[in-house]
Amino acid sequence: MEDQLMQLSSALTAQGYRLTAARRAILAAFVACGGHVSADDLAARVHEAAPNVGRMTVYRTLDLLCQLNLIRPVYQGTGAAHFVLLHEGHHHHLVCGSCDKVIEFDDCVLAEIEEVVGQRFNFEVQGHLLEFYGLCAECRE
Repeated sequence: MEDQLMQLSSALTAQGYRLTAARRAILAAFVACGGHVSADDLAARVHEAAPNVGRMTVYRTLDLLCQLNLIRPVYQGTGAAHFVLLHEGHHHHLVCGSCDKVIEFDDCVLAEIEEVVGQRFNFEVQGHLLEFYGLCAECRE
């Protein structure tokens, strides 16, 4: 957890952004909830730890982290976006269409596909979010 916090902090400062007390509180809350959280839930968590940090500061920080390709919004049928941490530029899910269970996995074999797609469309791929939809073991029984 501390590792992820340091990576996010370093990425912000490396891009020339200040690591303010508010941003530190937001990053700490984001990492503490496992990197899967809605903006509203994150704002509530941040408010508990740092009551002086406003909701709009949380939203602006989430937008900045998205612009820097450190996090991505995902929509899994809940209506509100949940933000996920992109580990080394990517993030993967298996999503059960019956019970909405989400299973994360780290195995990534998409580097070659990123390169092919990038060359084909003259596009610089900076990361990806992959979701497979189906049925989990419990729902298949």
